[in-house]
Amino acid sequence: MKTMKLFAIGAGVAVLSGGAWLYRRADAKEAPAYRFATVEHGNLTASVSATGALNAVRTVQVGTQVSGQVSAIYVDFNAKVKKGQLLARIDPTLQQQAVQDAQAGLDRVQAQLELARQDYDRNKQLFDNKIVTAAEFATVRANYSVAQANAKSASVAVNRARQNLAYTNIYSPIDGIIVERNVDVGQTVAASLSAPQLFLIANDLSQMQILASVDESDIGSIHEGQSVTFSVQSYPNRQFTGTVAQVRLQSKTQDNVVNYTVVVGVQNPGGVLLPGMTATLRFETGSADDALLVPNAALRFRPPSDVIAKVMAQSGVRRDSARGAWGDSARGAWRQRGDSSGFAGRAVGANGQTRSASGVQTRGVVWYLGADQTLHAARVRIGLSDGQKTAVQSDSLKAGMQVITGSTAATTTTATASASANPLQPQGPRGGFGPGRF
Repeated sequence: MKTMKLFAIGAGVAVLSGGAWLYRRADAKEAPAYRFATVEHGNLTASVSATGALNAVRTVQVGTQVSGQVSAIYVDFNAKVKKGQLLARIDPTLQQQAVQDAQAGLDRVQAQLELARQDYDRNKQLFDNKIVTAAEFATVRANYSVAQANAKSASVAVNRARQNLAYTNIYSPIDGIIVERNVDVGQTVAASLSAPQLFLIANDLSQMQILASVDESDIGSIHEGQSVTFSVQSYPNRQFTGTVAQVRLQSKTQDNVVNYTVVVGVQNPGGVLLPGMTATLRFETGSADDALLVPNAALRFRPPSDVIAKVMAQSGVRRDSARGAWGDSARGAWRQRGDSSGFAGRAVGANGQTRSASGVQTRGVVWYLGADQTLHAARVRIGLSDGQKTAVQSDSLKAGMQVITGSTAATTTTATASASANPLQPQGPRGGFGPGRF
């Protein structure tokens, strides 16, 4: 009997100890563990990213207007050429024969023209002496006119044949550098339908351009004369600069996204940039100097609804007046986007005030731990963002302060609640001041 009592007492102590341990563990799990970031003081630049390809400002496709076999090529890739320089030659045998045939035709019609002229002169004298009738003289005169027209046509044919013979020599139309060579000696080119491209000549590679594709949501921030920085894969640690030369009005739709072509002028005095290179561009759309900078995650962080209600109560804000008292900070601020597109269009004035395109100030809330290790909310005016940090103004925030960017406990609680909820059952409306209320 006594043994059973001792066993029951021991079991009770074990149960109580286990319950206490589980309680302490559960309490430790519920204790929030926050992630922090430091408020910085500095400069910020907002930008729009795009990609494009480097090209020469002016390129000329050199072709041929006659068909034939390429008999000689005098230049190669990367060769510098002058205007009028001989680049290649097509076998001129057929064109030389065409010239000879046209010349023979011209000699034949000229002989006929001379015969028609003599016949015309003789019949004109007879017609003046009224020996031949007007009808007979009209026939002779018409034959003479036809002979003159045939002579002109034959002369044109000779000139055409000589021009085609001249086309067998391919000359450079501009000063530049050979970028492409598409033929070899012995290759036959046919110019019956369109002129085949033999060479591609770039006028001047010391000045190049980038044709960048910019999304329609960002094209409003791009304008002529805007500064651009870009990099290429060949020089990953080097930044190049350019200037927007043109924003083309023609749009292109790809994957249901409307894009516009932006032409960026680039100086390339050293010749390190080559045609066809892929450039990653950053268009500077705004800047904020000497501003408070907070991570975008701090603007997106939202504590649980009961914590928000507690902070409101400590601030003397009633639940029924929360919407009017907290206004933008407790309602609209939660819907603020943390990417650069949400803030890139806003400008920061000399006094640090930020306004949207419509002139309305945009506000938000940043949370931090006070000296008593309790949550405090700092209302801020949101300014420019570069996609990672945002320029803000606040009377409560100072450079060097630690602001909250996330909570590991909140993540665990949310994941557990989502796993335990039945998605097939309709959920009731959220009450109080939870996320659904703001």
